[in-house]
Amino acid sequence: MRLTVIGCSGSFAGPDSAASCYLVEADDADGRTWRILLDMGSGSLGPLQRYTDADDVHGVLFSHLHPDHCLDLCGYYVLRKYHPGGALPRIPVWGPTGVARRMAHAYDLPDPGMDAEFDFREYAGPIDLGPFRIEPYAVAHPVPAHGFRVTADGRTLAYTGDTGPCDALDRLAAGADLLLAEASFRHGDDNPGALHLTGREAGEVAARHGVPRLVLTHVPPWYDVADMVAEAAEVYDGDLLAAAAGATYDV
Repeated sequence: MRLTVIGCSGSFAGPDSAASCYLVEADDADGRTWRILLDMGSGSLGPLQRYTDADDVHGVLFSHLHPDHCLDLCGYYVLRKYHPGGALPRIPVWGPTGVARRMAHAYDLPDPGMDAEFDFREYAGPIDLGPFRIEPYAVAHPVPAHGFRVTADGRTLAYTGDTGPCDALDRLAAGADLLLAEASFRHGDDNPGALHLTGREAGEVAARHGVPRLVLTHVPPWYDVADMVAEAAEVYDGDLLAAAAGATYDV
């Protein structure tokens, strides 16, 4: 399984990266490569096209419906609907309750709006798509939000989405080979609760479960990514990296 960072900027697109979007690829038993997107935030559709053709994506999963995690599906709708080679096949898009209506309204379409292009589905348990098994976990955020465990070929990628500290993070991280964790807040600041993690908190989750690789993401442009890495390094001694647009990791 391979993870490519399409966008990793926190809360809005930054000067060096789009907002949250992660391409995950794995081959099935017949050698066919399957591709899914975890989130499709503001500004992500442009750089996505550097790493895959538009018709090579087989599914999209939204952690939640804040614009920095879902809004570029609007452009993707146009791309798939009006593709010069003909409309592209319908693909599944998973999200929290109301995802179809929310995305239709985002493009000022009548509900259900994009249903010819996307098969919208709401989370109701584990998802099997090609070689992937995706397990959504509700996490702590002001709106309904999920983290994911994505497993293929016996390897597991855990992605926190946006979350404050919560018990679900332990279930996400346990036994994972790579933890992709948001780190939007600085340790020691007067941070709101049930919203985001600090770099230190992300490191603590990874350390508790012996996750061999931790990749910090979703750092807002006003903070220095190196500070979040330094915080995590105080409590975590595994392979620690900061996500960067275009970076690829074998899971």
